[in-house]
Amino acid sequence: MTMRVPRLHTLLDLRFLLPLVVLLAAMTGCTQTQPATKDEASPPASSNEMSQTGARASEEGTTMPLNRSVSLLEGDLSPVAADASSSQAVIDRIVAAPTGTRVGNLDIRVDSLLGQMTLEEKVGQMMQLELGMVAKKDTFPQPIDPTKLRRVIHEYHVGSILNVVNAAFTLDHWRTVVSAVQREAQQTRLRIPVLYGIDAVHGANYTQEAVLFPQNQGLAATWNAALAEEVGAITARDVRASGIPWNFAPVLDVGRDPRWPRLYETLGEDAHLTTTMGLALLRGMQGDDLSAPPHVAATMKHFIGYSGSESGRDRTPARISEIELREQYLPPFEPAVEAGAASVMINSGAVNGVPVHASRALLTDMLRGELGFEGLVVTDWLDIKKLVTLHKVAANEREATKMAVEAGIDMSMVPSDVSFFEHLTSLVEDGEIPESRIDASVRRILRLKFALGLFDNPTPGRSLVDSVGSERDRRVALQAARESVTLLRNTDDLLPLSDDQRVLVTGPTAHSMQALNNGWTYTWQGGGKAQDFFHDGRPTLLEAVRKHGGPNRVTYVPGATLTQPDRMPEAITAAENADVAIVALGEGAYAETAGNLRSLMLPEAQRTLLRKVAATGTPVVLVLVQGRPRTMGDAHVAAGAIVTAYNPGTEGGQALADVLYGDANPSGHLPYTYPNRPTGYALYDHKASEMLAADFGTGGADPLFPFGHGGSYTTFEYSNLTVSDSVMTTAALRTGERIDVQVTVTNTGNRAGKDVVQLYLSDEVATVTPSVRKLKRFAKVDLAPGETQTLRFALARDDVSFVGRSATPVVEPGRFRLQVDTLDAGFVLTGRPLTGPSK
Repeated sequence: MTMRVPRLHTLLDLRFLLPLVVLLAAMTGCTQTQPATKDEASPPASSNEMSQTGARASEEGTTMPLNRSVSLLEGDLSPVAADASSSQAVIDRIVAAPTGTRVGNLDIRVDSLLGQMTLEEKVGQMMQLELGMVAKKDTFPQPIDPTKLRRVIHEYHVGSILNVVNAAFTLDHWRTVVSAVQREAQQTRLRIPVLYGIDAVHGANYTQEAVLFPQNQGLAATWNAALAEEVGAITARDVRASGIPWNFAPVLDVGRDPRWPRLYETLGEDAHLTTTMGLALLRGMQGDDLSAPPHVAATMKHFIGYSGSESGRDRTPARISEIELREQYLPPFEPAVEAGAASVMINSGAVNGVPVHASRALLTDMLRGELGFEGLVVTDWLDIKKLVTLHKVAANEREATKMAVEAGIDMSMVPSDVSFFEHLTSLVEDGEIPESRIDASVRRILRLKFALGLFDNPTPGRSLVDSVGSERDRRVALQAARESVTLLRNTDDLLPLSDDQRVLVTGPTAHSMQALNNGWTYTWQGGGKAQDFFHDGRPTLLEAVRKHGGPNRVTYVPGATLTQPDRMPEAITAAENADVAIVALGEGAYAETAGNLRSLMLPEAQRTLLRKVAATGTPVVLVLVQGRPRTMGDAHVAAGAIVTAYNPGTEGGQALADVLYGDANPSGHLPYTYPNRPTGYALYDHKASEMLAADFGTGGADPLFPFGHGGSYTTFEYSNLTVSDSVMTTAALRTGERIDVQVTVTNTGNRAGKDVVQLYLSDEVATVTPSVRKLKRFAKVDLAPGETQTLRFALARDDVSFVGRSATPVVEPGRFRLQVDTLDAGFVLTGRPLTGPSK
């Protein structure tokens, strides 16, 4: 029997819990908050009044001041060595050695502590509050309010705190804040440390000194798992140096809708690419020992189906068949669980009419039972409250709390009041939820805190502070940005440019650090104070082009904002006097719901600028800096060269200019299909029927550029695609035999270059309509002129299986086709079908 102490039934002693001014719709997600004032005599804030706030970035975009002092990095700009390992070899290596901890006797220590806890202390562990609940609000950076902190920790036993209040902190301030929180926790009866969490999604983006990397979409475009692992490791070190042990990353949502505003946070539209790059990030963050100072607990996001909303808008319903859910959205999570992912954050939306936060079928049966996940399950922002206010599946918050806990959540990101504590304590006392259910969640929370070493050192990482923002970190960021840049078109070898050409630079993203980084950059939306925190000396695209071409040969005219003309006639005149025009278009900064679109089409002002510059007859290099593939109608046709940079981070300006001028050979490949039109598009792994056209042909959904596409300044030739067995039995596959595939690639050009070798498989006939092809393996090779390399890939049972009509994996006999570049080979499977998972 556990001890009990009287609980507080009122919030009257916590009048500092103030409702927040709603600046964005309540559908938005995990971010920083800023409490608003409230009359002391007013009643406590209700759940419906609570939402997060954040400074939205300007719809017109924001540019940097002119005539800044900037410099380019020189010397070794590829500190991460090339690794031609097969993508499956990367997955197998990480899964074979799951993350653990050197902290001993975990279960004994957890059970001992749990047995001493009161009900209130247990429920408090399951509550996560945002930093604004314990901080003063009148200054920036916000200091801790000792009175608020003491009440939250001692009276409500809070288990976790998250995020900033308004914008990124310095390392010193972070350590001051987190140390104050942990010192107060050490004054409690059981001295249980607080688990502090943060969203560090492209570097430690809430730590001012940290280097920022490309957003995930750009990182995926590198197709370089070794680079992703290093990015994850640097991010984790910088987060730990800030005193924070828990990171809400990586995103494992498969980005299959170009309209979705969180597409830039994903690792592309393909499950295998997402799995490979996501596991690399995960291993970089967690390492092999959670308790080691440079590592953090990572969080798989967002289980499951979040990116599959029917409307393409954030947090709107998804209607996903079980076959599609298992075929497209589940695959990245399963190996991440096997690799020891410490926690998972839940999809804020609904799948097939059931909010995932209320779905026992997904959170307990699938996540716990089927995948065997034993870590911590945390809600997203306000999502228990939203079962009442948004999804309308619960009549009140008490009912919603019961629903979510019974579904399988361990921790509620409440985050701006203590309602969860009140409701859950009452539910247990009234016999509606057994205390054993609370024990199960608290055991997982305590286990993670022990595994991280927080009981031994609640604020580790001080020895890491001097490493944050190092020169090497910048070089890794530059390498990642360079390798992400994707050459989509290069008519008549317009690129690379020469440094004696007269160049016009125009367009809304040409001189914008905001565009290079997008949201989750110093602030949630990438606006507000973020503009003040970009590191000195980092060049925009314009500034880097000036460094390459010389200030006297480079002219800059904005031409347009993101949505409106801006000195467009001057830009046209300048184009007439230039040898080449770099037209930089795309998007500004946004996050989550604020990025919802009315149309996927690029705004008219930008398309007009492109058309009019091209109409002068001056050759046009179109540079796209954007978080998703915006369609352009026919405006792109006149561009002789097209380069996309996604959101390459603060080193992106130099990376782009290095590629445009040939200092770097582009090696990025699209992690998504670039659609030709804003509607009626199809992804690369579409069904054959999706290509039907109005003329009854098969070009009805042809893309502008296909998934995996990417050019180079050198040439590669593929040869000798061979398969070890032209015929294999399903029985052999069942016993573990492999189909060995081999292909040779040669650099036939006159300069060194990197290419991504991509192996696709097509099942010619199946009982569930097959995709026209599926990515099964890839490897990135780095070849000198004339150099040849032979790649070997091994395909197993899982590679030829699909999710069958009964929603379980099945392998059927038949013909299969393999494709690498323009080469084809095939094999035949004979025997009886295999059903069920291979493991």
